[in-house]
Amino acid sequence: MSDEVTIRVEGLYKAFKDLKVLKGIDLEVRRGECLAIMGPSGSGKSTLLRCINYLEVPDGGYVWVDGSYFIEPGARGRPSAEHLSRMRRQIGMVFQQFNLFPNKTARGNVMAALMAVKKIPRAEAQEIADRYLAKVGLSDKLDAYPSKLSGGQQQRVAIARALAMEPKAMLFDEPTSALDPELVGEVLSVMRQLAAEGTTMIVVTHEVRFARDAADWVMMIDQGVVVEEGPPSVVLTNPTQARTRAFLGRLLDRLPDETFKP
Repeated sequence: MSDEVTIRVEGLYKAFKDLKVLKGIDLEVRRGECLAIMGPSGSGKSTLLRCINYLEVPDGGYVWVDGSYFIEPGARGRPSAEHLSRMRRQIGMVFQQFNLFPNKTARGNVMAALMAVKKIPRAEAQEIADRYLAKVGLSDKLDAYPSKLSGGQQQRVAIARALAMEPKAMLFDEPTSALDPELVGEVLSVMRQLAAEGTTMIVVTHEVRFARDAADWVMMIDQGVVVEEGPPSVVLTNPTQARTRAFLGRLLDRLPDETFKP
């Protein structure tokens, strides 16, 4: 991990009509750091991720990625499509749903963006795809179509697809929430390995063990504001805010072998 800031969010606001979803969020993620964002459903976590890569356009505030703003402070209007595309290439995104092309193999799904966006020749794109699919443990599934893959395998293809673009940072939006319980572990194992290797990551998750074991920093969001943040050893074991204690208590009640309770 370094002191170099890869993602900075400053005073981020977002509303949908009269519903204020984000109410002035600030955060920084340094190169090689894993930030886990937790909080109740509807607290604004997924909207925050979508605003970071401008899938949702914030109503106020700024997003800075590796030295460049999506919109320069003081600028008027929406950035150009070219600028948005250039900035988004620096951020990999893994969603709750896998969003794979059903008519392409695992290899073909990873190759598609490499060829269409980065204009990489087919042979080179195939080599890159094979390398990243091996990284997520799918060397034996290169030619398998999504319909022949389990949910966990499909999500690992989605992770390989994002990694293959060599982004500056990876965003994960509750990547295990759509999986059957027995498949969650294989995806979290890949993500733990990425964190251990120093991949810059922001992970929205309800997985307390992942946050405890893999995250460098934990941020709790509730009703569109940051209510608590700090190292997982502090936030997850000795939270200071009642809302954090209540949220963690509900999660940990499902994990009877945990040795700590807030």
